[in-house]
Amino acid sequence: MAGFGTVGNSIAVVICAAGSSKRMGGEKKEYQPFPNEKSLTVLGDAVNAFISCPQIGPIVITVPPGEENGKAMDCLPFELRSATLPDYERRARLTFVPGGLTRRSSVHKALSALKLHEPSYVLIHDGARPWVKQNLIEKIIEAAIKYGAVIPALPLTETPKELENTEPGLPGIRFIKRHLRREELCSAQTPQGFAFTEILAAHEKAREREEKETFEYTDDAEVWGEFVGHVAVIPGDPANRKITFPEDLVL
Repeated sequence: MAGFGTVGNSIAVVICAAGSSKRMGGEKKEYQPFPNEKSLTVLGDAVNAFISCPQIGPIVITVPPGEENGKAMDCLPFELRSATLPDYERRARLTFVPGGLTRRSSVHKALSALKLHEPSYVLIHDGARPWVKQNLIEKIIEAAIKYGAVIPALPLTETPKELENTEPGLPGIRFIKRHLRREELCSAQTPQGFAFTEILAAHEKAREREEKETFEYTDDAEVWGEFVGHVAVIPGDPANRKITFPEDLVL
């Protein structure tokens, strides 16, 4: 895409694949075979989408501790696994780091690993979103450079309701607290793009908050929103689905 020539390797990527995949019945979703023409895994296809972008430099993948050189590596495209193949430059851009106890702590560890590369911007993506397209990645890069922080999002198609806490003595019954306007809400996707220095500092502040109180951040946009400022929103891609349950693997 035009305009990125001066950015080059200052754009890094974090791919999150350190979760336990409990809702997949114990089988790690990122390691599952992904039914496409290249016969990759879910994680392999997600990695392939980013490593194929010439604008992107270093890529850090968070994985369960102890799987950096085993199962996680085996999920990558073949040309990125073998040291004997003539693809060293692309392979050298990849780094695995063991994840933390939460998604946020895993991302924080990945961002810390990227400090050595001093990127200007970073994209943070769910490893369980293998359908991400390069045109969306490029739009996120462009918007991150322009606004400092950006996410792709989809409009809601059903009417959302905010619920009250469960009433004592009425197990399974909840009541509506607020009738929300779907025109004012959206469903967030990844990759989410940020200015690197600011999102790393925000994660460090988020860690300090978590050490003082019981709190868990839902995504990196929330971390940025609390400690830095506004996050821009651009249209997402309905095909950029996140795999959560076994049936989500069906094309």
